[in-house]
Parts: sequence; structure tokens; C-alpha cells
Amino acid sequence: MTPPEGRGAGAPPPLWRDGWYRYARALASPNFGPRPEGAQIDLVVIHSISLPPGEFGNGNVQRLFTNQLDWEAHAYFRGIRGLQVSSHFFIARSGALWQFVGCGDRAWHAGESKYRGRDNCNDDSIGIELEGLEGGVFEAPQYETLAGLCAALLQAYPIAHIAGHEHIAPGRKQDPGPGFDWPLLQDSLALPARYFPETV
Repeated sequence: MTPPEGRGAGAPPPLWRDGWYRYARALASPNFGPRPEGAQIDLVVIHSISLPPGEFGNGNVQRLFTNQLDWEAHAYFRGIRGLQVSSHFFIARSGALWQFVGCGDRAWHAGESKYRGRDNCNDDSIGIELEGLEGGVFEAPQYETLAGLCAALLQAYPIAHIAGHEHIAPGRKQDPGPGFDWPLLQDSLALPARYFPETV
């Protein structure tokens, strides 16, 4: 049997297929759209999320991003009823990685935002949600998965900036917050300071 064109016998499958990452568990979200023509995917935005706040590992983030959340299951959910959002990736406390939107498409994670002189950061960014409480600390497996994912993104896309939601929507958002270890991420990726916000 002849191997598929472009791959030798025994070669591993590619890291990316149509914007989907090989090492992520795929769970497609309906909340996405096309990027504007000519958009440069050059920004990674790091968020934190837990539903309800401070509770982990219950599957509610996955339900939110796929429009399956039971709005009556918790009092907090009633305040976000009908919210339609998504992120490209979600990293659980265990380090498990999920993907909801292909990187070539526009996920709905940034909201009203501005960074490096451009508005509407959803247009040209990739969103990564870390399971955690805004301002809280994150787990070592999450940093390991995040570093591996960012390294893969840097190889596949013209990433020139990595920032938090707090940096692209200052005053409106505070995640991932002071508990996030920016120097650890920078050291893990061996990137110069110009990739990161000046305030970190």
C-alpha cells in the first residue's frame, strides 16, 4: 500500500488538519463565523473561566460553548442566560485540552476589544480558556499544555503577540488575572519580551 502523498511510511499524522489540533479533543461549537478577508492570525488571547465561578471539572464550560448549558441548574447561570460564546481551546485543571472552533475561523471569545492598534480582536486572534478563577492560580499541567499548544500555534500561524483578556479589554475584563504566571509561559516558549504585554 502506498502512503498518502507527502507522507512517508510510518510518518506521524500532521499536528493540524483544517485548523484543528491533533492533541485536542474536538467538540464543535456552533458559535463561530468567518474571519474578515485578509485577517492575520497573529494574536493569542488567554482567558480564565469556571462555571459557576470557582467550581471545576463539571463539564459546564463545554456545555456553555456548545449551547447546552442548563440555565436553571445554578443561580449564577440565570444571569448569563442565552449567552452565545466560544473559544478555540479550553484547558482543564488536569491539563486536558479541548477544541471548539477551528483556528481558521473566528471564535466568540474576546468581545469588545483592542490591542496593538487594532479593534475587534476576535477577527485575528486565537482564544485559549484556562479552567480557573479570575485572579486565582493555575495548575502545573495547565501550563504544560498551554506551552505545548502555544508552541504548535507559533509554528502554524504568524503569531506575534500573546496577551490576556485583561490586556485587550482593560477595565472590562480582569482575566486571567494576577495569579497567571506570565514569566513561566515566556520561559517555556523561549520568546522575547516583545511578544507579551508591557505590563507583564
